[in-house]
Amino acid sequence: MPNLLERLLDLAVAIQQIPAPTGQEAARAAFVKQLFAAEGLAVETDAVGNVYARLPGGAPTARPVVVSAHLDTVFPANTPLSVQRSAHRIAGPGIGDNSVAVAALLGLVWVLRAENRRLPTDLWLVANVGEEGLGNLKGMKSIVARFGARPRAYIVLEGLGLGWVYPRALGVRRYALTVRTPGGHAWANAGAPSAVHILAALITRLEAQPRPREASFNVGTFHGGVSINTIAPEARAEIDLRAVHPADLEALAQRVEAEAHRARRPGVEVACERIGDRPTGSIPTDHPLVQAALMALRRRGLSGRTAVASTDANIPLSRGYPAICLGLTTGGGAHTLQEFIHTRPLETGLAVLAETVTAATRL
Repeated sequence: MPNLLERLLDLAVAIQQIPAPTGQEAARAAFVKQLFAAEGLAVETDAVGNVYARLPGGAPTARPVVVSAHLDTVFPANTPLSVQRSAHRIAGPGIGDNSVAVAALLGLVWVLRAENRRLPTDLWLVANVGEEGLGNLKGMKSIVARFGARPRAYIVLEGLGLGWVYPRALGVRRYALTVRTPGGHAWANAGAPSAVHILAALITRLEAQPRPREASFNVGTFHGGVSINTIAPEARAEIDLRAVHPADLEALAQRVEAEAHRARRPGVEVACERIGDRPTGSIPTDHPLVQAALMALRRRGLSGRTAVASTDANIPLSRGYPAICLGLTTGGGAHTLQEFIHTRPLETGLAVLAETVTAATRL
């Protein structure tokens, strides 16, 4: 389907050209809403900004399948969105994460219609907000609040990662650590507590502590101080903790909270605010949904493997609902200005998606 592939790639670039930082997805959502409507689909939005489209199936009262892709990117609104395109590669911020996956929501409709596949159940396509950064998966939370346990499956799309199926949710806990002191003059008040020094020492202690093998600790941002010759009156860091196992994640979180408490003393205020949670969850690798996706991959010569990841699928998985995340093509540089996708594998990824969705409607 070369014409369909080119159409899909053109659409992915058009979506990529619309800035969509987390919390500012409205323009991109409006564009996708128009695309859904142009396909003759029933379209609606919800209170958080998600866009829903329904492709009717043969039995409207049957349990549906929900396929979603997040609209938002990690890049600020003023990021240059120039694209470098060749026959085999497209590079540009956000092209893989997640513009091509949003485009694939439309691509799925095109494939099903081109192959005259009439699904036995309704298919809901959702372009959702709030997956990246501190969006805290609010878009997916709204989707799951709407559909609950009714869907036969939730299938979450990411642009990169073709060949992998993600039936396990990586847990994430995020904190903002803020230190405040009276501050002062670097010489006249020498020796007075500095918020920057205290916060840096706190982070150093956390970094030095041993962690479980399947866990991570990252300081994503660090800000503070007034000027070079001022004892810093305030400093703030945002910390990202990840772990495969809930107990490990909870242990890491307790360490952060304990170190924050330890750093407090007269004249030194340390606030430890939880700013994000992504719950863990999983379905077995022998679940029919997982097996359907793996078989679709293997039929096309791909190895088909399962892994753990932090995606929108965390929400339905954490509630015990059948859910997976699928990657659509290969590429690299995610979350960098040099992000890129390979174009040819996308045709395979779209075929895998269509087969997996078709199988899911019969679970």
